[in-house]
Amino acid sequence: MPHQANPVPGRTIGEHGIVGDLDTAALVATDGTVDFMCWPHMDSPTIFAALLDPVQGGEFSVEPALDDPRRMQLYVPETNVLMTRWMSEAGSVELTDFMPHPEAGVRVPRALLRCVRVLRGRVDIRVGCRPRFDYARDVPDVEAYGDSAVFHAGKHSLRLAATVPLTIGDGEAEARFTLGAGEHAWFMLGDESHDPLTPEECEAAYTATAEAWRRWTRRSTYRGRWRERVDRSALVLKLLTSHKHGSVAAAATFGLPEATGAGRNWDYRATWMRDASFTVYAFMRLGFVQEAEHFRQWTEDRLAALDKHDALRIMYSLDGSEARAESTLDHLAGYAQSQPVRIGNAARTQTQLDIYGELMDSLYLANKYGTASSHAGWRHVRHMVDHVSRHWSDADEGIWEIRDKPRHFLHSRLMCWVALDRAIRLAGKRSLPGPIVEWAAERDRIAEDIWANFRHPEKGHFVQTEGGTDLDASLLMMPLVRFVSATDPVWLATLDAIRDELTDDGLVFRYRNADGLEGGEGAFTTCTFWYVECLARAGRLHEAREIMARGVLYSNHLGLFSEELSLRGDPLGNFPQALAHLAFISAAFYLDRQLSHPGGQTWQP
Repeated sequence: MPHQANPVPGRTIGEHGIVGDLDTAALVATDGTVDFMCWPHMDSPTIFAALLDPVQGGEFSVEPALDDPRRMQLYVPETNVLMTRWMSEAGSVELTDFMPHPEAGVRVPRALLRCVRVLRGRVDIRVGCRPRFDYARDVPDVEAYGDSAVFHAGKHSLRLAATVPLTIGDGEAEARFTLGAGEHAWFMLGDESHDPLTPEECEAAYTATAEAWRRWTRRSTYRGRWRERVDRSALVLKLLTSHKHGSVAAAATFGLPEATGAGRNWDYRATWMRDASFTVYAFMRLGFVQEAEHFRQWTEDRLAALDKHDALRIMYSLDGSEARAESTLDHLAGYAQSQPVRIGNAARTQTQLDIYGELMDSLYLANKYGTASSHAGWRHVRHMVDHVSRHWSDADEGIWEIRDKPRHFLHSRLMCWVALDRAIRLAGKRSLPGPIVEWAAERDRIAEDIWANFRHPEKGHFVQTEGGTDLDASLLMMPLVRFVSATDPVWLATLDAIRDELTDDGLVFRYRNADGLEGGEGAFTTCTFWYVECLARAGRLHEAREIMARGVLYSNHLGLFSEELSLRGDPLGNFPQALAHLAFISAAFYLDRQLSHPGGQTWQP
């Protein structure tokens, strides 16, 4: 049964926005505090981790002296530039946070820029910066360097510059100042090796960064009912995409629990082949072909590195190297006392056969709507598909990464079917050489196996595992990948069974049975939007629209989705999560088309 999350004191997961530069990212709380940030890359150690330990983690805070202010956050429209506002009878203050976009032409390649501006009244303000390097294991020495403060700890160093005087403290620097209406102060945190930007350069960086984000967002072809929310989800996915490598992180964070006080606290700062492939699907739907092409190239490099007998890994570091082994940070208290805090991920050694289907689907779409694969690239794909032909009937740990004995999961079989089906389609479309007849025979054997062995013995609907009776929300992928008609009676019975057994007020749980892990979990946000799309494809548009409305409400105040949700609808797990945002994009796309053109043609992969 799912665990009911307890109320969390202090800052909660959902009370954050995110800013980034397509290399790293920072979470900014509604009180203006940066309490999670990795440096210099998204999968590097943290320099701020107060979200995981308010005492030891380190933070970068902004505190206006206003009595009982109303706090708000918003993004500058069409950008990843975040504004945090305090409003009271005595005055109002606005904080602007961003990292320079790589196409903004800023001479400092990586920095966090913060501008504090008073809009009304005269306000005393305190800004405090206390970084803690290497996952809060190192407290830095601090020294003045001209008008800036330099933080040193071993090989790590950062430089904080400001347009107001800084005071050096024990492992921190702070500024206490007063601003009147129309006045502002800049703060810049970056590598010690770069001279700080001047105030004029900071203003120019803001303008150029905002415009770079607007140019990117306006490339989207989506003009439907949920346009602003789809744009926000696309901007989140872009933030999680490496500008250098083209890989996509599953989330920007680690250690945030699936249920408070429990031990399911994973590290998602890696590229899961599954999640990244789904992200490409979302990008393609919105017209962002360049991102899909970049990921395809990154993927082909991973395939090229394999011996023909090797299996593709389920996850990689963002630069394409082997994902880090799992370890724990026992010195950190954990979010809401949820321990252990984990970095790296032991699932990196698992067998998850479904990744081949998701990857092959993304490669098929990239070839269909983008650039054709090279001869060498197709040869590597052939080796991958041949591997699927040999191993589709193996047991594995499945999409949900169970830490129990391997099982025969329907979803894994399904995505092996997709891998073979899309390879056959791609070969036909591009007249590429390959054992098409053999692949088709294996594809059909998988289909026959699913229909024969993955049905409830009494109720007839599809089930999670071979010969089992349990349900699994990953079955919702069956009509989405066009394995079964969305109106097939067996599928409709499955859809109704999922509604009756796995849903609660628009929340959808992944499964109810044991998975080899201690502690419970929340509802899985992604599954809500899979459910919406399945309802829409079945022609049940009123139900789909109602669940969509509830699902949208489960985002936070900025439209950001977490990995999971408590029964109260509170965000749980790593945040923001790519899989949830791309599932929302897909559901919004399909439902909008069905509402606008019932029974008409829709976008086809």
